[in-house]
Amino acid sequence: MAYLNNIFGVTGKIALVTGGATGIGCMIAEALVQGGAHVLITSRKGEACETVAAELNSLGAAGSAEGFAGDVGSQAAIDALTAEVLKRTDKLHILVNNAGVTWGEPYKSFPHAAWEKVMNINVSGMFTLTRNLTPLLKANAADNDPARIINIGSVMGTVPLAEGAYSYAVSKGAVHHLTKILAAELAPKNITVNAFAPGPFPSKMTAFAIGSEEGQTKVGTNVPIGRVGTPEDIAGATLFLCGRGGAYTSGAIIPLDGGMSVEPPQNLFANAMS
Repeated sequence: MAYLNNIFGVTGKIALVTGGATGIGCMIAEALVQGGAHVLITSRKGEACETVAAELNSLGAAGSAEGFAGDVGSQAAIDALTAEVLKRTDKLHILVNNAGVTWGEPYKSFPHAAWEKVMNINVSGMFTLTRNLTPLLKANAADNDPARIINIGSVMGTVPLAEGAYSYAVSKGAVHHLTKILAAELAPKNITVNAFAPGPFPSKMTAFAIGSEEGQTKVGTNVPIGRVGTPEDIAGATLFLCGRGGAYTSGAIIPLDGGMSVEPPQNLFANAMS
């Protein structure tokens, strides 16, 4: 057990997870709390973050959590979130850029506004918050224990698949590319930068298709491994990247997609709606 804790544990680490009240963000927050970290959970809905933090604190895990409101939709909002983080802690070892939005509409009516909103939050917001918090991450990084950044991309940013979510898919491709750019930029500061490219996982964003057991079964048939993702799939990758075992990994786009990136389907969610 001591060996596993040394490789995958995050005891004593301070983490910030944006969009951490639901879906993959919540899965990551729980993994970090279970691993021993203190996790700051933020989203636009502060009460939801407080509720999730209380639930995680009731698990009797090695770590702990606190939740509060935080938005990445504008420069002013990101500056306010940065100030709130600095008010709550003088250390930050892990940043998880999970907050994001999507927009689905047919090609013939897909609006320009969908590009402005989605790219602003999913790409610009991620970059600006990372830039703001880089000094705090750098201050708490060491040669053999770098600070860690995980950006949440998507399999839809890897394979040419949109299903009406054009700006979302392109924004996630941009997240993957920006992850590699930042990995090179921040390596001299002892900060690793990686991304997850998840396939279908149960979340608020995917509830329209896999919010039911029937929907999960249908969508799972489009995944080579034959199922949708689980919290354990996210937890394992999170603790690898954030623990000692991931200290030498940077610039990776980790495909948590059941093999979809090497065997892309013709559709992902469409048959769940039939």
